[in-house]
Amino acid sequence: MSTRVNHHTATPALSKALSDLSMAVAKTSLDPALKHLIDIRVSQLNGCTFCLDMHSKEAKIAGERELRLYHLAAWRESPLFNAREKAALAFTEALTQISAHGVSDALYRSVAEHFSDVEISELNFAIVAINAWNRLGITSRMVPGALDEAYGLKKANL
Repeated sequence: MSTRVNHHTATPALSKALSDLSMAVAKTSLDPALKHLIDIRVSQLNGCTFCLDMHSKEAKIAGERELRLYHLAAWRESPLFNAREKAALAFTEALTQISAHGVSDALYRSVAEHFSDVEISELNFAIVAINAWNRLGITSRMVPGALDEAYGLKKANL
């Protein structure tokens, strides 16, 4: 698989804007562990190997248990995720794979049971940001692990 367009060099201002969004999302009230789960789950759904590789390593470095990473693809059936995480993951999947009916009222009520309006908005922006990065990564065919050195991910030991 060969690398295609490098969005960072072709359109640096746009890449910086998306990076700024990601940095702002990282400073929200969202639990960083939950943010990692969202990034990984979206990347799984979209098939972005670069982002899946990067965010799995980040989660491991941040202390996420490997078993939870293994269970993430089957989070609904796994006892390793709490109700709040499951609500966020359901919301993540609904926004990543938007149906003709959008986000159902039942799903929104489920999310609202666990998250404030501000947190729901933060979740939404987190999901939007990783979906955008996935689309850039898929288009460019970024090589998994290519930025490990730059981002300090070599210590993940995966």
